[in-house]
Amino acid sequence: MKNKSLDNIITKNKRAYFDYEVINTWESWIELKWYETKSVRYGYVNLKWSYIIMIGWELYVKWMHISPWKVLFNRESIETERVRKIFLHKKTILYLISKLKEVWFSVVPLELYFVWNLIKLKIWLVKWKKTYQKKQLLKERTMDKEAKMNMKKYF
Repeated sequence: MKNKSLDNIITKNKRAYFDYEVINTWESWIELKWYETKSVRYGYVNLKWSYIIMIGWELYVKWMHISPWKVLFNRESIETERVRKIFLHKKTILYLISKLKEVWFSVVPLELYFVWNLIKLKIWLVKWKKTYQKKQLLKERTMDKEAKMNMKKYF
């Protein structure tokens, strides 16, 4: 049985690592049309500003950009940022809906990847980081970088 490795990851939402702190993660299915599946397989997808919304009792991904596949003839009529449905267990959906109603919580797609031949979406329940937390993280990164540079000078 093949494990999920770095080769299987299609794209990541790198911005989410910086903006949010993780509460919980889930693996979900995503509804794609045939031409979107082809585009995802070739890596024409971007999760940078995407987020998950609640419509009724269902969850949808909004602003997930999938560029049209190059071979398609009528590329202008394709919606690249349409709302796509996410499939999860009912208990999980109810839990996420209750958390979405609270103030600082949000649900964000983290990465899109293959499991065998299937395309799956990893989603996070996250809490917004405050600006001072982000600044502190940047400070720590620059201090680590400077320390490594100084170590290289002496060794």
